[in-house]
Amino acid sequence: MIVVVLLSSCTVFKSLNFSSNKQTPVVAVPASVSPSSARFIDDITVTPQNTVEKTVVRTESKTEVNDQGLNTTQVSAHKEEVKQVTDLIPAPTAGIESASSLQLKYSVLLNTEVEYLPSKSLLEAVDQFYGVRYRKGGNGDWGIDCSGFTVAVYTAAYGFALPRVSKEQYRISRKISTIELQEGDLLFFNTVGRGVSHVGVYLGNNKFIHATVHGGVMVNSLFESYYVKRFLGAGRIDDKQIVSTN
Repeated sequence: MIVVVLLSSCTVFKSLNFSSNKQTPVVAVPASVSPSSARFIDDITVTPQNTVEKTVVRTESKTEVNDQGLNTTQVSAHKEEVKQVTDLIPAPTAGIESASSLQLKYSVLLNTEVEYLPSKSLLEAVDQFYGVRYRKGGNGDWGIDCSGFTVAVYTAAYGFALPRVSKEQYRISRKISTIELQEGDLLFFNTVGRGVSHVGVYLGNNKFIHATVHGGVMVNSLFESYYVKRFLGAGRIDDKQIVSTN
């Protein structure tokens, strides 16, 4: 009986057919794909006409953006086109062509065009002191103060003798509004809290030149906060006349 039981158990185990859990994946081929359709590349043909069209397009692109691919005829035509465009560019104005280094310098300092600069006489008068250090009571290129600077400028540019101190210059000048400012007008400031104590010369485009304590003779803007707060007014000497430098 024991032998019979053992034989029957082996038969059961054999029918169960245990196998490894790892199974080889099976990729299903869609029914719509057939061997004949997988060979569709064999049916493509490339005609010479298509190749020529692509070459033409590429050549035209080079013609437009790259001179290295142009032949002699194309280069000549291209140069002629460039010449025609260049001829359309207007020549520089006579004012810029004849501008001196002095005018170019003050064009930058005043941030304005050469055509709108002050007269050459005034520029030459102020420039001989540009950068000169401040010296109280000074009136030369070794050192100069604000009123000494305006006296020297008016003498050189207009042949007009201003009073030596800024308060007297303010007194004899005709008071004008800032919207009336012209080159050569005087600008007055209260820098020490006791009325007029500083003076400068207006050059245009809201810029003026003066002798400053810390920077010497330099150009500043009327819109700088320091000068806006201390500005007292502008004055004009009506009977001054520009001295010709020619």
